[in-house]
Amino acid sequence: MNSVETKLESLQSEIEAELPDNVVVSDISYEGPELVVYTRTPKEFASNGGLVRRLASKLRKRITVRPDPDVLSGPREATEEIRAIVPEEAEIADLDFHVDTGEVVIEAAKPGMVIGRGGSTLREITKRVGWTPEVVRTPPIESSTVSNVRNFLKQERDDRRQILERVGRQIHREEMADDQWVRISTLGCCREVGRAAFVLSTAETRILVDCGDKPGADDEVPYLQVPEALGSGANSIDAVVLTHAHLDHSALVPLLFKYGYDGPIYCTEPTRDLMGLLTLDYLDVASKEGRTPPYESEMVRETIKHTITIEYGDVTDIAPDVKLTMHNAGHILGSAVSHFHIGDGLYNVAFSGDIHYEDTRLFNGAVNDFPRVETLVLESTYGGRNDYQTDQEDSERKLKDVIQRTYDQGGKVLIPAFAVGRSQEIMLVLEEAMRSESIPEMPVHLDGMIWEATAIHSTYPEYLRDDLRDRIFHEDENPFLAEQFNHIDGGEDERQEVTDGEPCIILSTSGMVTGGPIMSWLRHLGPDPDSRLAFVGYQAQGTLGRRIQNGWDEIPIDDRTGRGRSGTLTLKMDTETVDGFSGHADRQGLENFVRSMNPRPEKVLCVHGDERSVQDLSSALYHDFNMRTFAPRNLETFRFK
Repeated sequence: MNSVETKLESLQSEIEAELPDNVVVSDISYEGPELVVYTRTPKEFASNGGLVRRLASKLRKRITVRPDPDVLSGPREATEEIRAIVPEEAEIADLDFHVDTGEVVIEAAKPGMVIGRGGSTLREITKRVGWTPEVVRTPPIESSTVSNVRNFLKQERDDRRQILERVGRQIHREEMADDQWVRISTLGCCREVGRAAFVLSTAETRILVDCGDKPGADDEVPYLQVPEALGSGANSIDAVVLTHAHLDHSALVPLLFKYGYDGPIYCTEPTRDLMGLLTLDYLDVASKEGRTPPYESEMVRETIKHTITIEYGDVTDIAPDVKLTMHNAGHILGSAVSHFHIGDGLYNVAFSGDIHYEDTRLFNGAVNDFPRVETLVLESTYGGRNDYQTDQEDSERKLKDVIQRTYDQGGKVLIPAFAVGRSQEIMLVLEEAMRSESIPEMPVHLDGMIWEATAIHSTYPEYLRDDLRDRIFHEDENPFLAEQFNHIDGGEDERQEVTDGEPCIILSTSGMVTGGPIMSWLRHLGPDPDSRLAFVGYQAQGTLGRRIQNGWDEIPIDDRTGRGRSGTLTLKMDTETVDGFSGHADRQGLENFVRSMNPRPEKVLCVHGDERSVQDLSSALYHDFNMRTFAPRNLETFRFK
């Protein structure tokens, strides 16, 4: 008998000792980080409301209880019972029964009404029918991404269960190393913005944190081929942790599966869906531009199949000696500050990912409340000594002024925007401005993936700012469904119709003008002196957006087919930059993030910023807080213990 089986036997004895006599455990197993308890008495389990919570607390593990299939009521009978238990106002859209695990997936417009206060309705369902309910939200805006991901995971349930069982055995195996140490190796994202990739290593475990590309530099990718990265191969990595879905953090995660990786990807649920959306588009754009994509779409599906989602605040075992907790980073939907607790109190490391410390219209500000952090890996995008952004009210006032002036001239406002995060933030500003009559009511056309990304935001309102979440719960108040928003399907005829029409606002990808439909809009509107191009987000060095921002008015442009460059375009439209809408904390926000940590970290690695920014921030944190700080270069390794 191996160590995992011995451990499971011991755990089963421990669990049985805690249970009342009428509750029977027939088997237990590991599935990923969860301990799955099978029972022939699911109704009795459900009748003891706090039983699972007490077991999870005592064993310090995530526990799922499932019934043995032979004690379940039939799906037809269970359907009638569930619909009788759940209030009609919950609007159940679908019930999907899985006999092999005893789970019923309930899709409803209002999941809270299916769950009930403190989970009371879920327990009532199990008490009456035996099945273990899992609840998912019906997207208020139809999302092909959410639908495709859910259907794919449903089709791959058998494979996925095998993956989870294998991962579970790996997580819960006995530790083999005698030594104890902690290292971080930098594979990208140092003294530059983009290609985020770090390896967090212990004597027992190797974890890759992020694996992204570099905007505007197709040939610059993380240093995955060096020994510090994949070691003896991709399977030398035990886990991948993804802080968020932006391509400079996620684009090359599927490449790992091409290299032979077969382990878990940990992230939040919206990050999983957004990663699928963005990486498939990444392949599509590469193909249209005549570049060879770095991997096939099948690798994106493998990534999704291997993803284990984590909710904010859940402490999760991801290796024998590492626990992961994700916290809201305030950057984009599902973005996470990732906190690693290593060993039995040995060491703690937090990776900020990208953060926004103050509240925005979309998100609550980043969380920095950790019991312990010895080392913080901190983004420094706006870490320069003069990188202070205008506050939100001033930024919104300036944007409304740009829109009003352009409207008065009969022109159109073209806003390059990231599909995820920035677009939804601007949509909220525009919706309120028109509702309050601060600017004239006019169409707002959404081009690229913006509408699909917005649909994903509306699927996960629990990840949004509290007051926005409450508005989305009431369908007639959902700001994303305001009548002025119009989704463009991407046809040139439709874009020409908008160009020939009345004043309007156009939000289009890509946010750094590196390709996508924004190039078509520049062809249509660039020659119009009455229209304006308004930048609302960071423009990385080397991107066309940065060049236009710096004064270029002659820009290279592809022909309308996207298959070849046809020359240059003279921009006659005015260009304006409206600061303050960034999803990144500015210099003050980064300092406040560190200042308000209690206790503060002993060491800070400043990354994800150009050379001036990381060095400025590193120096400031050293002088202000008397802590050891570093501005690492790529391919450096730091040993902390």
